[in-house]
Amino acid sequence: MGTTTPPRTLAEALRARGDESLAGLLRARPDLLNPVPNDITQLATRAGTRASVVRALEHLDRFALQTAEALAVAPDPAPYDALLSLLTGDGLDDGDQRDDAGTAITAALPGALSTLREQALVWGEADRLRLVRTARELLAPSPQHPSPTGLGPTVSEATAGMSPGRLQEMLATTGLPATHDPVSAVSALAALFTDRTRMAELLDTAPVEALSVLDRLVWGPPYGEVTPNPTPPVKWLRDRGLLLPVSTRTVVLPREAALHLRAGRAHRVPEPVPPAVAAAATRDPQAVDRAAAGQAFTALSTVEELLKLWNGGGPAILRAGGLSVRELKRAANSLDVTEPIAAFWIELAYAAGLLASDGEPEERYAPTPASDEWLDLPAEDRWTHLASAWLAATRTPGLVGGQDAKGRALSALGPELDRSAAPDVRRRVLALFAELPPGTAPDAETLLRRLRWERPLRGGATPPTGAGEGADLRSRLALWTLNEAELLGITGRGALSAQARALLDEGPDAAAARLAPLVPEPLDHVLLQADLTAVAPGPLERPLAETLSVLADVESKGGATVYRFTPGSVRRALDAGQAAADLHAFLAGHSRTPVPQPLSYLIDDVARRHGHLRIGSASAYVRCDDEAVLNEILADRRSTGLRLRRLAPTVLASQADPGSLLEALRDMGYAPAAESAEGDVLITRAGARRTPPRTPPVPVPEGPPTPDDTLLGAAVRAIRAGDTAATVIRKDTSEDPSSRTPSGSLPRTTPAETLATVQAAAMTGSAVWIGYVNADGAASQRVIAPVRVEGGFVTAYDHTADEVRTYPLHRITGVAELAEDGKP
Repeated sequence: MGTTTPPRTLAEALRARGDESLAGLLRARPDLLNPVPNDITQLATRAGTRASVVRALEHLDRFALQTAEALAVAPDPAPYDALLSLLTGDGLDDGDQRDDAGTAITAALPGALSTLREQALVWGEADRLRLVRTARELLAPSPQHPSPTGLGPTVSEATAGMSPGRLQEMLATTGLPATHDPVSAVSALAALFTDRTRMAELLDTAPVEALSVLDRLVWGPPYGEVTPNPTPPVKWLRDRGLLLPVSTRTVVLPREAALHLRAGRAHRVPEPVPPAVAAAATRDPQAVDRAAAGQAFTALSTVEELLKLWNGGGPAILRAGGLSVRELKRAANSLDVTEPIAAFWIELAYAAGLLASDGEPEERYAPTPASDEWLDLPAEDRWTHLASAWLAATRTPGLVGGQDAKGRALSALGPELDRSAAPDVRRRVLALFAELPPGTAPDAETLLRRLRWERPLRGGATPPTGAGEGADLRSRLALWTLNEAELLGITGRGALSAQARALLDEGPDAAAARLAPLVPEPLDHVLLQADLTAVAPGPLERPLAETLSVLADVESKGGATVYRFTPGSVRRALDAGQAAADLHAFLAGHSRTPVPQPLSYLIDDVARRHGHLRIGSASAYVRCDDEAVLNEILADRRSTGLRLRRLAPTVLASQADPGSLLEALRDMGYAPAAESAEGDVLITRAGARRTPPRTPPVPVPEGPPTPDDTLLGAAVRAIRAGDTAATVIRKDTSEDPSSRTPSGSLPRTTPAETLATVQAAAMTGSAVWIGYVNADGAASQRVIAPVRVEGGFVTAYDHTADEVRTYPLHRITGVAELAEDGKP
């Protein structure tokens, strides 16, 4: 900075920055923008608050965090060389060439410092580096919170409150001359521990057992418990100040001694370079794309089946929210998957806005109107919709089956499954996939190590404030991402597919274009077989698939789907309003093989008996033109529970409800049909129950969103203008020093003086400094350039807000002219 005065505070350091640098700070720490600070001083104050500093530390990579940790145990302020020494160690002579690790640290340290400076965690010149006080408090060692470096307090901190006599005894035992006061005694002891030659001579006289004690404490934790009568090795160390008492039963290795034993290093293993993600296997990229496309089609089929399963109204919602264990198991059985995978598909459909609560008093899950629109889309567009929803979702189905902090079970679709870090982890994992050559499957363990390096406080280390599950959650999210990406077809055979790369880089349209050639075209035909089955050799067109799913039951899935025709399935189609002739025509029109005779006979036989019995509500009744059939029903022992009685030769009444009576007679082998109160046959179509229109759930963001360039530019201008208003030099015309306006307070002038001053400023086009109180009673200082004064209002360009505003004169507390060189 040349001859410029070095900054004395963080506010001064921020004030000296350019607009681009301030915008970079606000971009890296968007929590500082809510609300926009009034000036630089408020920005610096907010940047030093505990919550904001913790959030900033959590977003540092491992080496930037290690740099901050080294500054926390370095002298305040610390020269750059001292910081470098703490990271590389001082075991090498000045003439020796540093090893590879030291070279890497030397090369990476400027970048780490630049990151810390950009985020306003470090400020000051290279010879006076300062870590903001809040960060130092979080990262510095204390008995309640050991330092991440494993270092203990300094000699000065550890001996605070120790008696002067005890200090003199330690000096005498170590061979140091006595001093006249405790301060010089502490300084002498610290000087001994930082003198490499004298400290080596002292340790050469130590018993072997004492050195073993130091070895256990040197890399942390530095605290140890002792008995009232310590062993000779511990007593030898305590008498020489190498172990200092913290309490009656606890001792600590002072920082200066530990650094000597560590050869000056703050960390055992500095990590200046991010670990590389290794390749687990290399596959043919085209095979990867085909495998991913096949799994994508399976994903679409599974979600469609889930929507069909809950088409008439899904399971009830638990009182605490979510899906019961029994309903999850039922869905898993229907989808032919495990319960964790069923939870994933259910959560994915919910995140994509295809499932929601129906909002009724007895709430149930059901498909949304958007699900019908989704089903009408081409397969590639349906997949991009699901994949995009998965990338942005904060829902974490991997937590289903676990417990929350209070020991309560976490259920699928429950309210406790949102984790704001999930989208960031998913995108970062896929970005690491994308950095590898096409067709390369990464090694999961090296991928996790890379993620832990990039976000150590969320990936493996323990944050200074305690993060609960956060220390482990990021790694678990990464593992879940690997599994879910394979299920969804983002990856194929462990490698990122071309369509997924297009989705990440170019958007859904490009991904759909890449996927379209790999998705099989839907078919308009099936192959009927003599064993009452139909084989669909590929995906079917939606109308054909829907009709066939009513007329037949799915027997097996795979490359080809096998449907089986049964009396029950044919009756289901007849209940849905189809006639026997319609079914014959449908099968003949969509089969590449002739309709087998057994299937024709099955349809005609069920149709002949369908509706022969009529059931209505009396409570319930059975009506049949054939008295012999009713006699047969009455004679059947299985009808005893229905409590039937004859009302007429062709009518039986029952105390059971119509639905139960209908099911009971079907179980007895009959084919009854329900009828309305007018005697018409009731057609029970495949019921479609839909929720009211619902939008997909809004993801819970991890902290404030990153501001765009327009907002950043406006915020920087507002902060600069507010800083100008707060620091501008005002002209003081008062002759009485006691009546002058104190610095930082609102100016006070009479209404007449205020009016005259702003009128003069409007005529001359100059700027003035005003105090203003708004309608809510909030006071502020502003620098304005009056343009027009009339009707009790002043219209002026407000430098603070960077816009033209109108102010009531009665709300201006006072006005002062700016000095001729009135600059901040």
